[in-house]
Amino acid sequence: MKLKSVHFAIPRINSSKKSILTLFTILVIAFGASSFRMHTTKLATANEEERFPTIALGSKIVMPNKMMKGVDGKEYSVLSSMKANGLLVVFSCNNCPFVVKWEDRYPILKKFCDRFNIGLLMINSNEVKREGDDSYEAMQQHSKDKGYNWPYVIDVNSEVANAFGAKTTPHTFLFDKTYKLVYKGAIDDNYEVAASVKQQYVVDAITAMAMGTKIETPETKPVGCSVKRKVVE
Repeated sequence: MKLKSVHFAIPRINSSKKSILTLFTILVIAFGASSFRMHTTKLATANEEERFPTIALGSKIVMPNKMMKGVDGKEYSVLSSMKANGLLVVFSCNNCPFVVKWEDRYPILKKFCDRFNIGLLMINSNEVKREGDDSYEAMQQHSKDKGYNWPYVIDVNSEVANAFGAKTTPHTFLFDKTYKLVYKGAIDDNYEVAASVKQQYVVDAITAMAMGTKIETPETKPVGCSVKRKVVE
């Protein structure tokens, strides 16, 4: 008996279907990669919070004697920047979009600090960007362009940011004359539009502290770009 050969029909995929299939495959891979990045970012943020917790209200100044080079070539420490009635520390940088939006209010902070004899120290802790936007030379130029008339210092290896648990640029910390932390968080409640600000957190805290009255909002969530800190294993 002669066996008949059996042929299986293999469906052909036309070019348009192939294109759709290829696009679908790319989207699946991209979504998977994006999900992985989001997951690892969340883990990194959680690990950073655990490793570098923000100092609590009532804490004394940390790393008070760590010397940091200012854009004027002088050396500053947190302690040496204190004035008779306290100190405002601002972790900042050159090009973060949030800093750019808030930067026109920095002179207002300086004005209130001067009025109440409070020091102002601005710290750049973006160690992983030292070869670019946040190099010492770029800090000097930025300070000159913006007319900074307060110390703007470089935090080598992000040591001070790590000790403070600074999370964003900007992130502010206000200490009273006994070196105790009395406010931490954002500058105000609207980084986008200065004219639309309803609560001037730092200005209000400085004023209340100087007047010896209660700081109504002693803590707010810091808003800004993450500190590009150097993490030493």
